[in-house]
Amino acid sequence: MSAIAGAIALVLLVGLVTAFVRPAPRSAARANALVIAVAAVACAGPAWRALARGESLALSLPWPVPGGAFAVALDPLSAFFLLPVAALSALCAVYAVGYLAHGDARRSRTIWVCFDALVAGMLLVLIARNAVLFVVAWELMSLAAWGLVAFGQPGAEARRAGWIYLVAAHAGSVALLLVFAILADAAAGQASFDAIAAHGALAVPGAWLLALGLLGFGVKAGVIPLHVWLPEAHAAAPSHVSALMSGAMVTLGLYGLLRLAVLLGPLPASAGLVLAALGLGGALLGIALAVHQRDLKRALAYSSVENLGLMTLGLGLAVFGAARGDAAVALFGLMGALLHVWNHAAMKGLLFLAAGNVVHAAGTRDLERLGGLLRRLPVTGACFVLGAVAISGLPPLNGFASEWLLYRALTDLALGAAATTGVVAYLAAALLALVGGLAAACFVRLVGIAFLGEPRSAEAGAAREGDALLWGPAVLLGAACVLLALLPGAVVRLAEPVAGQLLGPGLASTAAVQRALTPIGVAAGVGWAAFLVGAALVAGWLRARGRRTQETWACGYAQPSVRMQYTARSFSELLAARFLPRWLAPRVRVPMLEGCFPGSATLASEERDPLTAGVYEPLFSALAVRFARLRGLQQGNAHAYLAYILSAVLVALAWISWRTRGLP
Repeated sequence: MSAIAGAIALVLLVGLVTAFVRPAPRSAARANALVIAVAAVACAGPAWRALARGESLALSLPWPVPGGAFAVALDPLSAFFLLPVAALSALCAVYAVGYLAHGDARRSRTIWVCFDALVAGMLLVLIARNAVLFVVAWELMSLAAWGLVAFGQPGAEARRAGWIYLVAAHAGSVALLLVFAILADAAAGQASFDAIAAHGALAVPGAWLLALGLLGFGVKAGVIPLHVWLPEAHAAAPSHVSALMSGAMVTLGLYGLLRLAVLLGPLPASAGLVLAALGLGGALLGIALAVHQRDLKRALAYSSVENLGLMTLGLGLAVFGAARGDAAVALFGLMGALLHVWNHAAMKGLLFLAAGNVVHAAGTRDLERLGGLLRRLPVTGACFVLGAVAISGLPPLNGFASEWLLYRALTDLALGAAATTGVVAYLAAALLALVGGLAAACFVRLVGIAFLGEPRSAEAGAAREGDALLWGPAVLLGAACVLLALLPGAVVRLAEPVAGQLLGPGLASTAAVQRALTPIGVAAGVGWAAFLVGAALVAGWLRARGRRTQETWACGYAQPSVRMQYTARSFSELLAARFLPRWLAPRVRVPMLEGCFPGSATLASEERDPLTAGVYEPLFSALAVRFARLRGLQQGNAHAYLAYILSAVLVALAWISWRTRGLP
């Protein structure tokens, strides 16, 4: 345990040195990346032992904070999330050395300081065992992510995304403060997790507490309708930050929900239904909005909303199955969610790093200005295609295994439940299949528009592959996707102690899940062997045949140009305009042409989140107008402020007197 605590302290120390000593940019980048890699290795050993042996480690140090204690521990639940967080942090740090090499030195230093704080905050969240320490670590993580979003890129877009994230993050933090205050009060004023677990669920209004917990952790996890910050922040942040936030930070919201479940004990079946409904709805909404996004990174961000929805669906099925005593539904749902945590870290980290290489080489995220990049960025293109197949849930890659477990959970629920519940479960399975189909269409569009065809701009035509620091981490994450596809049962075996924590010893055996995954891993191995043999045969045939160049049929045009290709909008028009509901489709404006000989015509489309445009923006605008009327209270007069304080004290005393009337 001391190794993990020391690793966190070392990461914070190198961040402080970077902030105040200000070493040379290249030296600072290498030192930060090396320290984060060392910290990841230091965390991996204890985490692996905690999962493989089921052992728990603890450490308590003096910390003179009222109600707080520097109490940290590592149990199987923390260890399962710690491994992907530490590994992805190290790979993103190595990638950042190359990504930030030619940027502004001052901004690069700011990014490294905030990146170190983000990594340290995430690690500390996972091992904190005191409510005060947990909230401090959560706030450190949130503020560091805000700094990376708001100041990682120049321009008003990044600042706007930073403010949206800051408001959302602190709304969640307020909810978490209320949750832990209620639990500590029920535990006789003790803020340690052990005391809360022993007494915290007593005399607590469960529905309100669960709602606050869902709000506090659901904001970070991107649970709808709390997801609106996620596409804004992920699109605006530097690409290695987007990879870490999407692959690791947002999953800590799910960790928080699971930790709350451990503290409160068994949750009711209604909580499982709410989580499952929110998860399936989030998956549908996220992928429906990703289908027609013009911004490459924004499309990947909405895909993260979809994948977080799948994990939430799995957690909901686990809670519902455990409450009903249905071991199959509980285990398949929980293992599907936990396996997808690891899969998502590898897949989304890979896709965002590959997208970062595209931005680094072509200078744009606009799909309408990309094209033809597979020939110019062969390694990046191959990695992106591999990640696209994986995240679409297609074999023989890792996304298929975790989604298969969700299908199994829904099928078992449908076959073993009453008529109404069975019909709903079958409908949920059909909607899950719809999510998979939309995901495949979304990533076919991204690959086809960005990497195939001809360049749509001079910058895309001049794009070239970067050095090994840029494509090396993506290659390693691609290899992780393949390895997870071949050995999904091994991950489930490691997660068995986590099932014991969450579901109890009676439902903890994962033997049935491992048996269900065995043919999936074997099929993946056979598929990869067939692919490699086929690729070698095709490569040999092409080499023997020689290279031939021939123009394709241009539909009768004598001088075809790159503007005759499908655009990103036209590729998704059928789905966006004919299949999706109108409130999810992009808004298209085509001004009417006037006169006998009209001039040039224009077409503009706007891809906006309906919740952002239709709910949050009008709500906050109305609140801003009303709160602006209170500015008259700020007179700068000390006597007026003392009068406000006196009035508040009198009102509070009157309230206490009324509540305690009649008591001895």
